[in-house]
Amino acid sequence: MIRGLGELESTIMDWLWALRRPASVRDVLEGLRQERVIAYTTVMTVMDNLHTKGLLKRRPVGRAYVYETVASKEAYTAGLMRSALAGSGNQAATLVHFLEQLTPEEAAALEAALQVFPPGGRPA
Repeated sequence: MIRGLGELESTIMDWLWALRRPASVRDVLEGLRQERVIAYTTVMTVMDNLHTKGLLKRRPVGRAYVYETVASKEAYTAGLMRSALAGSGNQAATLVHFLEQLTPEEAAALEAALQVFPPGGRPA
């Protein structure tokens, strides 16, 4: 089951998703320090936790690690949605409630997605 991220985990993942390249703890720290006061060890610990959770992969470079995301933000979000649906108890009712809450823009995005990947699992 995929679970959501904490506030700092989410901030770090958003930063790495936007960066779209591998980054060291120091790189992330410098980016985060533009908006907040934060310690190197805090960023290092959170990035290590994200690696343990399987959201980041890392490779050693010198005496440090370079991290990168395992999946795109969209793929991660889709996993959260899938996990929520699987744990809902009544998938049909959950989907109905989800559809009732869609904005017109979200409904249009859903319609466009269904054109690319229609029900039944075969891309158009």
